[in-house]
Amino acid sequence: MLAVHLDERSKRLWAAAEAVSLGYGGTEAVVRATGIAATTIRRGIVDLRAGGVLEGRVRRRGGGRRRIVEADPGVLEDLDRLADDGERGDPERPLRWCSKSHSRLADGLRALGHRVCARTVASLLVLAGWSLQANAKTREGRQHPDRDAQFRYINEQVTDALAGGHAVVSVDTKKKELVGDFKNAGRELRRKGQPARVRTHDFKDKELGKVAPYGVYDLKHDEGFVSVGISNDTAQFSVASILEWWRQLGLKRFLNAGGLLITADCGGSNSHRARLWKVELQKLSDLIGIPITVCHFPPGTSKWNKVEHRLFSYISMNWRGKPLTSHQVIISLIAASRTGSGRSVHVRLDEAEYPKGIKVSDEQLEAVNLCGHAFHPEWNYTISPSPPPTAARADSAVLALAAA
Repeated sequence: MLAVHLDERSKRLWAAAEAVSLGYGGTEAVVRATGIAATTIRRGIVDLRAGGVLEGRVRRRGGGRRRIVEADPGVLEDLDRLADDGERGDPERPLRWCSKSHSRLADGLRALGHRVCARTVASLLVLAGWSLQANAKTREGRQHPDRDAQFRYINEQVTDALAGGHAVVSVDTKKKELVGDFKNAGRELRRKGQPARVRTHDFKDKELGKVAPYGVYDLKHDEGFVSVGISNDTAQFSVASILEWWRQLGLKRFLNAGGLLITADCGGSNSHRARLWKVELQKLSDLIGIPITVCHFPPGTSKWNKVEHRLFSYISMNWRGKPLTSHQVIISLIAASRTGSGRSVHVRLDEAEYPKGIKVSDEQLEAVNLCGHAFHPEWNYTISPSPPPTAARADSAVLALAAA
């Protein structure tokens, strides 16, 4: 209502005063609300801060260069069609397979008869509601029909296990990392102009190789344990990592635990399809003397596993921008990480060799004392310690030993 009663100078000063009163981001807010150019508002801010009464000729209403959208009404519509990535239309559009830079868009508009430059395109894109945006990871692809039901089942199992005083851990293997002076994602504070110098190409160093950090996250105590393997990421390595966690931390934390609950992904070294995983868990159950229950997350939902965002994320934040030049550097960086509640992360270097391609026979699998749950037994099962040998089996074993 006030704008129609103001001349060009008064409108500029009023817009500048509004922008200053709004503080940080005020200029952009006034631009969006009024359509007045940001350069005009900034010039008004300079005039306000200079103080005094402005004198001189005032530009009459309607003077100056006409706005591009007024002089060329069809430019916004053509720009919108060019900038659209073509998902709804013709795949042969000129910019469908090109980077939509300001200069390319300007070239496209000039080919359609519009007189614009790249800077004008930048202003028009803002006016039309366009902005630079990265890809958003929201589509999970095909989902299992019992995905949510399995989530609820895992939640019930974890809640009951914690209430019963059982040990509950979340396990997974972190992304394998190259050892050496390779680039590591992220940035770190350093003297200006003195970045860490790393190799140009990320080819594996034959002497240093890779490491596979296997994480065991204790849900009750918000405590992490990482076994850094230098061999293959196999089921043997996974169970050996869980056993080492039990020896170092679990036995003290859960002295009278009646069971161990493990939440794991559906794939990888702890896959629900891996026979060796179940055979090795049977050995673990026999060794620690308590039943082990495993609940696998449905396919495609590994990021919901607690170890991912309660342990691995803090490790990644702690070593961002730091080249992982040696095993000792990796161990030190993991050990210096802290969980969300400030608890330390325990770490060990596992130098054992874990061969790939170990075959498990049907007889070995049948010997596993496994009981599948009523709900999706392929995802949810309990492995109990092997029963003691009967007298008949003991006698036959003695006879066989004597014959040998």
